[in-house]
Amino acid sequence: MARVPSVERVLASAAFAPVLAAHGRTQTLAVLRASLDAWRAEAQAGRASVEALADASLAASVGATLDKRAESSVKSVFNLTGTVLHTNLGRALLPDEALRAVAEVLTRPANLEFDLATGARGDRDDLINELICELTGAEAATVVNNNAAAVLLTLSALAARREVIVSRGELVEIGGAFRIPDIMSRAGAKLREVGTTNRTHLKDYDEAINARTALLMKVHCSNYAVTGFTKEVTLAELAPLARARGLPVVVDLGSGTLVDLAQWGLPREATVRETVEAGAQLVTFSGDKLLGGPQAGLIVGTKELIAKIKKHPLKRALRVGKLTLAALEAVLRLYRTPETLAERLTTLRLLTRPADAMRLAAERIQPVLQAMTGADFVVATEPMFSQIGSGALPVDVLPSYGLVVRLTSGKKAGGQLNRIERRLRDLPRPVIGRIADNALWLDLRCLEAQDEAAFIAQLEMRATGRNA
Repeated sequence: MARVPSVERVLASAAFAPVLAAHGRTQTLAVLRASLDAWRAEAQAGRASVEALADASLAASVGATLDKRAESSVKSVFNLTGTVLHTNLGRALLPDEALRAVAEVLTRPANLEFDLATGARGDRDDLINELICELTGAEAATVVNNNAAAVLLTLSALAARREVIVSRGELVEIGGAFRIPDIMSRAGAKLREVGTTNRTHLKDYDEAINARTALLMKVHCSNYAVTGFTKEVTLAELAPLARARGLPVVVDLGSGTLVDLAQWGLPREATVRETVEAGAQLVTFSGDKLLGGPQAGLIVGTKELIAKIKKHPLKRALRVGKLTLAALEAVLRLYRTPETLAERLTTLRLLTRPADAMRLAAERIQPVLQAMTGADFVVATEPMFSQIGSGALPVDVLPSYGLVVRLTSGKKAGGQLNRIERRLRDLPRPVIGRIADNALWLDLRCLEAQDEAAFIAQLEMRATGRNA
């Protein structure tokens, strides 16, 4: 067996100078020792190469390992799934204004909980309370780390050891097995179901109210819709009953929107302001869905109820940090200028993107993707449908355009199609599409003009066998 070189001598070689400069001695030493141990094991099995012990070979191997370890686990990807607010891909993309706001508080101290007017300790919610109330019409607001937390905190603060009345048709389960009944249980509240899956009447709520009732609750039907022979009690119907019985109405909007999306040709969805004006004493909704901001859960409503919620011990555990508050404020300020919102708010810009823009992009990309996939596949530019995602407007779709990869023979692609999908995921900036109907679909709604050149470049490099 060849003599294994001294670790110190190898580290002192000229070949290792760039590796040490890039990664430092501690990591380099550990990986080098592991590499030499691996070589010894291979040598004992008769499979080792003497050339692998050369300084240059060791430096290349150790450097490659360290470079791989240095890569972030959180990678930027191309979302070509056709789902704009894709939970698994990070939901809403933040506008430039939010990025600048976050960079500012990342690098400098900020008045997170310091009242500049009095010089005393402040409340972090005060930084955006006024702005949220301006946009929603609510009296007060508080912010936690997501909408599930908003619902949990609200129920814990207002309904522990008491009953919450909810229509059976609104007992939803959304992604990650988040279920309203489970949240009720964790909050210490008792669920009181009324009505049936498809039909609930006002009298069902009325007859269920008793001395142990804490509140009435309505839940947005995320990810599904009940159709056919149905009856839902609207908030406008429920609010007068609640007032007459001295109970608050809480509405979980899920993907809360602050503006009427219909003005841009998108499906209609009740806004937070409309929900407040219709009689909801509290409304919970997400910051990173239709609102287009960072992950957050917003609770808006009456001053009395918000104050009670903020005093609950869970509020501190669920509160957000300065980065979320800075990004959220920057996004909310965009809503003060609705005439430019469709251009400046990334989520809305993607949802309203013209199909022609995507069609032209597909025509430019098609020959490059065809060259990469090879003659066994045919790549076609075709119309398709996107969806908003994250439970928002679950049955509505948006006309879109993109690329469809099918086997040239017309047979079932099976593993061959999976290999193409994997090759796209293995690109330096992974490309995420979807496989359906014996084809790979790449919806270009979320591929904006500023990213198209980089997208094409890595396809070209992979097609020619070069490393992108």
